[in-house]
Amino acid sequence: MKSFLVFLTVALSVLMQGVSAQGLPTQHRILAEDGTPVANFDLRPEMLAKLQGLAAQMPVGDLSGDVTLMQFYDLNCPYCRMAAHDIDAILQEDKKLKLVFVPYAVLSLQSVQGALIEVAASKMLTPVQYLEFHRRLYANRGTIDGQRALAAAKDMGLDPQKVAAAGNTEATLRLLQENATVGGQANLVATPAYVIGGVAIVGHPGRKALEKVIADMRACGKVAC
Repeated sequence: MKSFLVFLTVALSVLMQGVSAQGLPTQHRILAEDGTPVANFDLRPEMLAKLQGLAAQMPVGDLSGDVTLMQFYDLNCPYCRMAAHDIDAILQEDKKLKLVFVPYAVLSLQSVQGALIEVAASKMLTPVQYLEFHRRLYANRGTIDGQRALAAAKDMGLDPQKVAAAGNTEATLRLLQENATVGGQANLVATPAYVIGGVAIVGHPGRKALEKVIADMRACGKVAC
């Protein structure tokens, strides 16, 4: 219980920071599909290393890909749901991309419950299977909580009782707490957020904008050439 209360405190801190998300810099020329600048900034090397070293993350796509994109998401963030379709489409088209899902459950108790099951299930699935599991989480409307995540795990052939036992532990909760803590320290104050090429992008810029960032990374090694 103590760990859970600490986690809620961390999540609340991230939410409170989100009030000032519009005040974040636009360090590189990254434009949303409507032409408006998207908040982005360079990460300090030590902070980038902390984000990349988080234990609760799930790589999919080409695990040896030439470009790595990290997505920090909350299962019940409406923008994350919209982004999920774009990310899935990008993965299907871009066979050289390494995508790293990072659960960032900061919006609700249900988000935490769903993420606990998601982290546990990820350890029982291959990257290809996990990607399908992740798709199924978003397949229907409504709140994604522990029970819904368990139903998706069962659809993937996992034993719901084993997944629940592995997910509903202090150890798994601490992994999510670390994600929230480090994400907050990195100023990822809105979901979804992305990390690519040492740059944090806060908010979903849209599929075409992300594809351009990925293409620029390949062309010149920067998020914007």
